[in-house]
Amino acid sequence: MQNKGAIRLFAILLVLVSLYQLMFTFKTQRVENVAKEMAGGDPDKEFAYLDSIKNETVYNFLWGARKYTYQECKEREINFGLDLKGGMNLILEVKVADIVRALSNYNTDDTFIKALKAAEAEEKNSSKDFITLFGEAFTRIDPNAQLATIFNTVELKERVSYNSTNEEVLKVIREESTSAIDNAFNILRSRIDRFGVTQPNIQRLEKAGRVLVELPGVTDPQRVRKLLQGTASLEFWETYENSELFEYLVQADTKVREMEAAKAPTSQEAAAEEATETEADDATSLVDQLAADAAGTDSLEAASAKSLFSFLQPNHPQQRGPVVGVALSRDTAEVNSYLANPSIKSLFPKDVRFFWTVKPIEKDYLVSRFGNDVNEKESAFQLVAIKVSTHDGRPPLEGDVITSARSQTNQRGQFEVSMSMNAEGAKTWSRLTGANVDRCIAVVLDGFVYSFPTVNQKIDGGQSQITGNFTPEESQDLANILKSGKLPAPARIVEDTVVGPSLGQEAVDSGLTSFIWAFVVVLIYMLIYYGIRSGWVADFALIANMFFILGVLASFGAVLTLPGIAGIVLTIGMSVDANVLIYERIKEELRTGKGIQLAIKDGYNNAFSAIIDANVTTFLTGLILFLFGTGPIKGFATTLMIGIATSFFSAIFITRLIFDQMLSKNKKLVFDTKLTRNLYKNLHVKFLEKKKIFFVVSAVAVLASIVSLSTLGLKQGIDFTGGRTFVVRFDDQVSSVDVQKTLSEAFDGAHVEAKQFGNDGDQVRIATNYMIEESTEEVDNQVETKLYEGLKSFLSQDVTQDEFLADYRMSSQKVGPTIASDIKKNAAYAIGFSLLVIFLYILIRFRNKEFGYGALAALVHDVIIVLGVFSLTYSFMPFSMEIDQSFIAAILTVIGYSINDTVVVFDRIREYFKLYPKRAKDEVVDAALNSTVSRTINTSLTTFVVLLVIFLFGGEVIRGFVFALMVGVLVGTYSSLFIATPVAFNFINKKKQKK
Repeated sequence: MQNKGAIRLFAILLVLVSLYQLMFTFKTQRVENVAKEMAGGDPDKEFAYLDSIKNETVYNFLWGARKYTYQECKEREINFGLDLKGGMNLILEVKVADIVRALSNYNTDDTFIKALKAAEAEEKNSSKDFITLFGEAFTRIDPNAQLATIFNTVELKERVSYNSTNEEVLKVIREESTSAIDNAFNILRSRIDRFGVTQPNIQRLEKAGRVLVELPGVTDPQRVRKLLQGTASLEFWETYENSELFEYLVQADTKVREMEAAKAPTSQEAAAEEATETEADDATSLVDQLAADAAGTDSLEAASAKSLFSFLQPNHPQQRGPVVGVALSRDTAEVNSYLANPSIKSLFPKDVRFFWTVKPIEKDYLVSRFGNDVNEKESAFQLVAIKVSTHDGRPPLEGDVITSARSQTNQRGQFEVSMSMNAEGAKTWSRLTGANVDRCIAVVLDGFVYSFPTVNQKIDGGQSQITGNFTPEESQDLANILKSGKLPAPARIVEDTVVGPSLGQEAVDSGLTSFIWAFVVVLIYMLIYYGIRSGWVADFALIANMFFILGVLASFGAVLTLPGIAGIVLTIGMSVDANVLIYERIKEELRTGKGIQLAIKDGYNNAFSAIIDANVTTFLTGLILFLFGTGPIKGFATTLMIGIATSFFSAIFITRLIFDQMLSKNKKLVFDTKLTRNLYKNLHVKFLEKKKIFFVVSAVAVLASIVSLSTLGLKQGIDFTGGRTFVVRFDDQVSSVDVQKTLSEAFDGAHVEAKQFGNDGDQVRIATNYMIEESTEEVDNQVETKLYEGLKSFLSQDVTQDEFLADYRMSSQKVGPTIASDIKKNAAYAIGFSLLVIFLYILIRFRNKEFGYGALAALVHDVIIVLGVFSLTYSFMPFSMEIDQSFIAAILTVIGYSINDTVVVFDRIREYFKLYPKRAKDEVVDAALNSTVSRTINTSLTTFVVLLVIFLFGGEVIRGFVFALMVGVLVGTYSSLFIATPVAFNFINKKKQKK
């Protein structure tokens, strides 16, 4: 082996990097275990503790050379998916059709309405974007119609004239739609960042207007739905001056001191402890001095008690502007609590409200206010005083008057936002600015202040600029936000999954159990089959592989899901394949009389080609799965691809380094035991002679599968049909038949299916299509209410709806019809594209299309039979056998596994053709097949045993997924030997006869 030093160095670096990355997970787990102990089972206390220490150092890398806070460690740890941690997963959609309607000012032109409906219908089955489809439909319905007459609205009159062509109008619509979608994404991201969820994930999906949101640990799904589906509220408010409210703040501070003193601890020890905590909370002497001066005290002693100013740094009374104070992010909730107290609220003028700024203050200003002791990772926000000048409590001006807004630079090179208003807005804006010259007007979105510019003069015409020390990105975001008023683009939830924390914990436990057992089984098998020393080398490579997988997952920030754990465990079985290939080739070289050193060298060299082909084809299926899948399926594909790469390195290079080290010390090496020494030796099975028998068997199986698929069909999950599913746990065992009957009545006769979930009889999986066409928050709440009312008779009498949703509903999922159609389409693309890619790879790699035909025939054979097995058995199997995204992942994995096996066989046939060019082709093929039997059985057996362990111990959630893999391994092994090779041989013979 060349470059041993470089390989050894790379292995050491990979170990160090993996250690470094996994240490973040280790540190966060230690901190969270402490939080759980301190909270005593109270999730609110646990969250409060973790939030309070998020900026404290918990990891000193290289003895303090680099310090990491808990928040930084959390960002770098292995991310656990919702199915392992519990939480909420949503896909929201801002429909482009809604934006186009708004841009037209809801025009009722007949051609326009028909074109919109046609585009919406075609979008489900087309790869074109909505604007393109709309333009084509509009022209098709009326070739002479002009879009300019429809979109020459107040909002677009600056960009669309009556002379604009349809192409020019479509370009404007596309740009405005993109801007509206960007705006919706920014609003959603801002709301989620303020939601207080650890490790939230929000990302755009491939289809325009769709956003994936993952919120681990969320326990209030209704609040999330309300937050994310609510319409963005843009408001312009008059403000108070800081000097006008300072005396009221001092009175509030005094009142808080009195309130805190009244409930202070009576024991001296507790008082001393509170005093210590209070002194730590007081940020700087500035706050104390202001409070002491205002209260008329002669010392700071009075200011040391817990007060409003302990959390809110007040601005100096002479400081201009509406900012009354500054608070650290961790203290804003405490300030809100004090200001909302009726006793405190009554001290202020009735027309005052307080809002926090959306943007934290700059670091230099933070240090100047709170001192050098403040953690550099801290952030602080300003508290702005708003004046309610209207009788109905609404703002004087709202965002619906804005017609356009754009980011620009002023004469000083600073970024600002220029905005225009309609006639009504311009009139109100003129009055508002005229009444507030030399004062500030606050721009508020969703209850947070984005800017509070000072009015220099009365502004007529509705044209003005907003300044605020913006970065280019911030000014562009604000411009998009300001335009949100004119483009109503509500975010509809098209897929909604909720996993309860207890179900997530059960998934973790079952997943880890299956992982450990499968790992142990494979380690023992390798020792038994190949002997202690050789088996130990293979086991060491497997252990190193697992370590590398976890390290790389942490490095990439990948999300580990339950299918991801299945992917890792499956990698264990598949990574054995490389070791088996190498060991079997070494044994063959030893049988020819070669010495151990030369046999090992030649064994690695001869096995390398087959290992490369097998890994590349499996990696390609994983890549296709990654490109077409979403959510957990992406996680499965990620772990599978990472596992393939790390197992290749471990099996090829790490084991070789160990063997070279053993040989240098003259250690005796054998690659079998007494039990396995003569297994599969001198096999002379005539595979091709019996090919007709196998073709008949396969034909019967394929025909039966096709008949079953045509008559019985498949049990499609809600991923493909749309609908809602719930997993509900009861206190005692219940009858799924009774549950189904009761819920059918509760859901007004809609289709309902209830099935036992798990082995204990106290869990039921409920699926229904009730009101699935509706996607509003009210409908979601109505469905949950009907679910509760329908199951009331199976619950204790004192269980409320809130308790039912929190404690009895273990998980829920909703998939809208639109996204179900897209998922189905992507699944078909994924399977078809993977078959094409594999055929092309074999064609290029073997330079022989006959081999490609054989491989393709075997893959189609495998897919049809796996589908047929599911069609024949879904009605009576005691676990879910629905066709969903996970099943598509299983099918693609079967394709990858089957082609892995087939490629190894083809590689040996190609080798034997070169070795024995004068022998009869059928004899050479049979000899090649016989030589691979030991490898095929070993790999298939270890993979099947691994899957069987997962099937038995991995939990109900992935049982159907694993069952598909088990069937696929058996069928794939069979087809590699008895279908792929005979079909390829037939095509080779036909080619020979033509020549």
